[in-house]
Amino acid sequence: MFRSIFQAIVIAAALGFMSVVPPASAMQLSPQQNELYTSVSINPPSASEMTVCYGFVCRRRAILDFSAADRKTLAQILASGKANAAAERAAIQKAVVWFDKRMGPEIGTSTRVARADIRNRADANNYDCWDSTRNVSSLLLVLQEWGLFKHHTVGNPRYRGNLFTMQ
Repeated sequence: MFRSIFQAIVIAAALGFMSVVPPASAMQLSPQQNELYTSVSINPPSASEMTVCYGFVCRRRAILDFSAADRKTLAQILASGKANAAAERAAIQKAVVWFDKRMGPEIGTSTRVARADIRNRADANNYDCWDSTRNVSSLLLVLQEWGLFKHHTVGNPRYRGNLFTMQ
C-alpha cells in the first residue's frame, strides 16, 4: 500500500512539474509576435513545425512538419546569404518562395490570386495579408531558431492590409 501511494505521489509531482515548465523548444516571442498566434488561437511555431494559415484570417489551417530534407534545403538556401545583409535578404526571399512552392500543392494555394480578399470567393486557395504576415513571420522565426541568420533578427510584424478595402 505504501509503495502504491508513493508511486502516485511521484507521478503526480512529475505531471505537476511538466505543466509548469515550458517546453525546451519554446521560442521567445515579443508581445506583438505572440499576438499573431493568440489572435487566431493557434500555437506559435517551434523548431520542428509551424501552422500554415490560409483562407483569410487563418480560417483554414495546415501543419507543416519540417522534415530533415526541408531543413537541409532551407539551410542551403540561407547559406547563400552569409556574405552580407543584402545577400541574406535575397536568400530569405528565396526561402519564402520555397515555402510557397512547398505548401501550395498540399493546401491548394498554388493557384492563388495576388492581393486576394474575401470578395474573390476563393478562400480555399488564397492567403490574405494577415495569413501572409503570419506565415512569413512563422517561417522567419523558425529559420532564426535554427540559427540560419547572420545579419538579421526577426522583428515585429507589419501588415499591408487596407481596412477600407476589407483587407
